Order: sequence, then structure tokens, then C-alpha cells
Amino acid sequence: MKILFISLGCDKNTVDSEMMLGILANRGYEITDSEEDADAAVINTCCFIGDAKEESINNILQMVDLKEKGRLKAVVVTGCLGQRYTDDIHKEIPQVDAILGISGWDEIADCLDTLLKRNEKASDVIKDIQLPALSGYDRLLTTGGHFAYLKIAEGCNKRCTYCVIPYVRGNYRSVPMETLMDEAKRLADRGVKELILVAQETTLYGVDIYGKKTLPDLLTNLSNIEGIKWIRLLYCYPEEITDELIETIKNNPKVCHYLDIPIQHASDRVLRNMARKTTRAEITERIAKLRKEIPDIALRTTMITGFPGESASDHKQMLEFVEEIGFDRLGVFTYSREEGTKAADMKGQLPEIMKRRRRDRVMKLQQKITFEKNENMAGSIVDVMIEGRLVEDNVYVGRTYRDAPGVDGEVFVECDRDLMSGDFIKVKVISSKQYDLVGEVIK
Repeated sequence: MKILFISLGCDKNTVDSEMMLGILANRGYEITDSEEDADAAVINTCCFIGDAKEESINNILQMVDLKEKGRLKAVVVTGCLGQRYTDDIHKEIPQVDAILGISGWDEIADCLDTLLKRNEKASDVIKDIQLPALSGYDRLLTTGGHFAYLKIAEGCNKRCTYCVIPYVRGNYRSVPMETLMDEAKRLADRGVKELILVAQETTLYGVDIYGKKTLPDLLTNLSNIEGIKWIRLLYCYPEEITDELIETIKNNPKVCHYLDIPIQHASDRVLRNMARKTTRAEITERIAKLRKEIPDIALRTTMITGFPGESASDHKQMLEFVEEIGFDRLGVFTYSREEGTKAADMKGQLPEIMKRRRRDRVMKLQQKITFEKNENMAGSIVDVMIEGRLVEDNVYVGRTYRDAPGVDGEVFVECDRDLMSGDFIKVKVISSKQYDLVGEVIK
């Protein structure tokens, strides 16, 4: 039996998808990317914002259309959209055969066995979202094999007024350290060189099961695994970045001098309305501390434009802050009005065109900052992890410690010897191309 698997949403979802793919492969299913060959389709969905919901629904409808044409025998929905809108999906898209929520994906093979091998109706698997985080399964990596995401926790306790995650994925639940160590060792044995630690918030790792923040301990233990060269941290809330964590990043040679710090806004008034647990001054202090202790650290952040009640003055503060701080990488989302959140009922909802215009202003400013930073990289020597090769241009493509896959820039390198994905080489940067760098190998 062949399964067409569609994974949508964030890198946390990617980990869940890889776990499911591993379960299916161990059960004897073959994974295919061909609609023509597939016996069934599985869509691992996202519902974080409106665009993500729309993408998920469109993919479900496409697979249902194939089923109605007789090209698929079954369609199964997993993930956040399935967890949040189980009844609505069955009502509006009755051709969906089964739905597995965020804590039920470990039963994916049983579900497909029922549908395809026994030709019976399968039951939904919508479990309590407060169950311990699932982890430790053999994964079928979709990232090329030289890097992998390690999901260290599930859920979130923050309750930001715009966010549905706590209602869909539950409270913060750390994965036990021994489970993560076993998983990381298996990944390293398979050739993984870079571990990218992800969660809704990585900085709170361990508080629920160890009574304190133990991310520094986890980083230290992971760095002792042979074969792991880089450890990258994503989604570190600024108010939770401790001096101990900064020291660990500074002194552990395997931990990349890179942090993703989602701050969302720079106006204290908007931050309060978002129920964020920090202020502009506190964010500025943490960034100053990071740059003082780790001068070469690369900082990425995300912003939201058009939050309810955001004034022209609030937006101006965001622009001033972005220019003042000079983030190395920055992404911007327009506010998405999500039902069930406090922000959805707030006064002062802004028109979409205003949200987009404000987003574009921030991105234009950040583009200028990023281009200037890249130009200043000329002449520097950097370690580059090779990701692949552009045969038509006869160049290799790689990343520096400053670049997370899929969201940051790349390095294009000419090299006269054969390289493999995951190889590390030293490169001299000779020029920049907007978001990317061009370099030559140091022999």
C-alpha cells in the first residue's frame, strides 16, 4: 500500500509528520509523492493563522476530489486543524475517512490498516491535549539527513491574546531528557550533523518535570553526542533567556551563536494587549546582554502588524525599534483574527490593507538592514555546512551558523572537489546577493 503524505505548517509539525512516516514505514507502507500511485492520502494540518487554515482546507479538498474520482481509497486528516475542527470537518467534508488529533498520530498505521487492509470504517482519535508529549519514535527524515529538528516540548502556557496554540496543543509539556538524548543519538548515528531544537518555546524546557529551566543542561548533554557539530536554538522568548543560558551558548562550541527571539511588537501598549510578558526596555536589555557576551551572535525575530488597536504611533515605535536593534533576520506576519482568542473580540480591528501596508514597511526597512549586514560579511571566513549542489551553475549551496534552514539565507560556493550534504568547509565570503552570500573555498 502506498501513502501520499502532505505535511503543512511549522517545523514542530514536521517532526510529527516524520514520526508518522516512520511508523508507517515500519508497518510496511510505502511513501509516495505521486497522486497517481497512492492508495490513500494523509494531510498533517495547521491552523495557527487564517492562511494556514486555508492551505490545510484546500489540500484536504484536493485529496477528497481525488478520492471521489476513484484515485484514492481513503483520506485521513491529522494535526492542529483536525484537533480544533473535528466536527466541522466531518460536517463540511464528509468524504474524510478519519481524523487524528495532535496526541493521536501514533495510531496512524492502525487507522490506515482499518481503512485499507480490512476495508472497515475507522474511528477518529482525538485524545486529551494534556497528555505527555509524544516522542522517541523512529523517524523518516524529510530534511535530507544532515540536519534534523528535535522537538523538546509540546504546548504553551503563555496565553497570548492572539494565539490559539494553548487551546489546540495544551499546556507546556517537556519531553524527558533521557528520551531526547536517545532520539538525538539515533539521529547522529544516521548522519545528522545539526540538531535544531524546537518547541512553542524552548527556553522553558524542563520547568514542568524538573522544577526549573534545564535547557542549558540539555544543550550540554546533547553536545557530548559524537557526530553532532551544530546545535541551533529556535523560539526563545526574551523574558525567559537567563544568564546561565547565555553563558552556555557563549562557552559551548557546538551551540550556534544564533537565537530566534519572537518579540511580536515594540510598543509597550500593544505588548500589554497581546498579554506578552515583557516590555521594550526589557527586550532591549536582553539583546544588549546577548551582544555584549556573544559579539558574533545572529538574532532573528518575528513581528505582527495590525494588532487590534495598533495606532500609527505604535507602528512607528516598531519601525524605530527595528532600525535601532538591527536584527540579522526578521519576519513579519499580519495579525490574523482567530476565533476563540481574546484579541478576536477586541475593539479596533484594522482593515487588511492597513495590516499589509504596515508589514511591507517593516520588511522594506529590514531588507535594507539585512543587505547591509551581508555586504559587511565580505572578507570574513566562515564555516559552511553544504546543503546541495546547483549542477547547472556548478556551485554548491550551504549555510553558515547564522542561517536556519528554510527561513534564512544561503551561501553559494564554487569548489573543484566533490562535496556531500552535511560536509563542513571553510569559506571566504567574497560578495553578497541580497539575502545570500557568495564565497570561495579556503584550500
